[in-house]
Amino acid sequence: MSLADVDPQHFRAALARWASGVTVVTARYRDEPVAMTASSFSSLSLDPPLVLVCVAESAHSHEGLVGAPGFTVHVLSRAQDDLSTRFARWDPGRWDGLQPDEGPFGEPLLPLGVARLSCAHHMALDGGDHTVLVGRVLQAVTSDATPLVYWNRGYRSVAD
Repeated sequence: MSLADVDPQHFRAALARWASGVTVVTARYRDEPVAMTASSFSSLSLDPPLVLVCVAESAHSHEGLVGAPGFTVHVLSRAQDDLSTRFARWDPGRWDGLQPDEGPFGEPLLPLGVARLSCAHHMALDGGDHTVLVGRVLQAVTSDATPLVYWNRGYRSVAD
C-alpha cells in the first residue's frame, strides 16, 4: 500500500483550525532592520532556553533573519494587530512612523505586547520550504496584556 501526501488545500484548511499566538520577529542584518510576522513559533527547550520560529524561504526577510547574529520575538497583544498586519507582507514603508528601541544585537524592539524574547542565533535547520530558526533566549520581558490569537484566517481574542 502506498500513501500519498494530503491534498494541499485540505492541509491548509486543517492548519487554519490551529489557534496560535501571533509574533513579529525582528533582526538587524547588514545594518538594515528586518521583520516578519510569524505564527509558527514555539518553545523548544528550558535548559538551555531555546525557542524556534519557522521562516518561509520565499519570505523577503528570510536571509536577514537567518543570517543575523540574533533576533527578538515579539508576542503580540490584542491591541497590536496593526503590527501583525504591517509586517505580514514586505513593504518598503513598513518602518515608517515607528521609533523602535534597539535590542542586544541592534535589532529593532517593538512596543511590549504580551512578551518579548531576545535571542542569540543558535542554529538554523532545513524545514522543507521553511528554515527552522532556533534562538537561545538571553532576555525575556512579559506583561499581563491580552494576547492576539490567529484562528481560521482571522484575528481573535481569548475568552476566559
